[in-house]
Amino acid sequence: MKHTKSSPPIPRATLLRPCDAEALQWDMQEIQLAIARRAYELFESRNREHGHDWEDWFQAESELLRPVSVAISDTTERFSVRANILGFSDNELKVSIEAKRISILGRKELAAATASQGAPPAEYYPDQVLRVIDLPSEIDPAGALVELQSGVLRFELPKAVKAEAMAVGAA
Repeated sequence: MKHTKSSPPIPRATLLRPCDAEALQWDMQEIQLAIARRAYELFESRNREHGHDWEDWFQAESELLRPVSVAISDTTERFSVRANILGFSDNELKVSIEAKRISILGRKELAAATASQGAPPAEYYPDQVLRVIDLPSEIDPAGALVELQSGVLRFELPKAVKAEAMAVGAA
């Protein structure tokens, strides 16, 4: 008698609706201020020794933010961007899309059960992401597709049609 294993179902992709870029900037400001405060604390702990500002800033970011790896591919019609944000659900993420920039903000609430099971304290496990990705050329934000599947945030961004190309095509 043969036993067949069934593979787990592939999670469905969840579409995300981009929010207003200006509103997201306000939300991001709280995290940026926390990073600045922590960088200043590191500066003070070194008896205010100058010359380590970048080191302090990067150390503060590494303590407060989860790293986000990003891959960008480019065709003549569009950019495809993949951001690894494993552990975040769609309701814990906000994204904005501008003509030459993508912003990602994620805040995760760690369950109290996780801490009681011997997991590292929250200060060792950052519960937020903040990533701004500058694009090499303009895109059309209105035609963008954003979806989350299995911890990967996928952006399909059509490139903006230049006015010259439209005029040539109309002639």
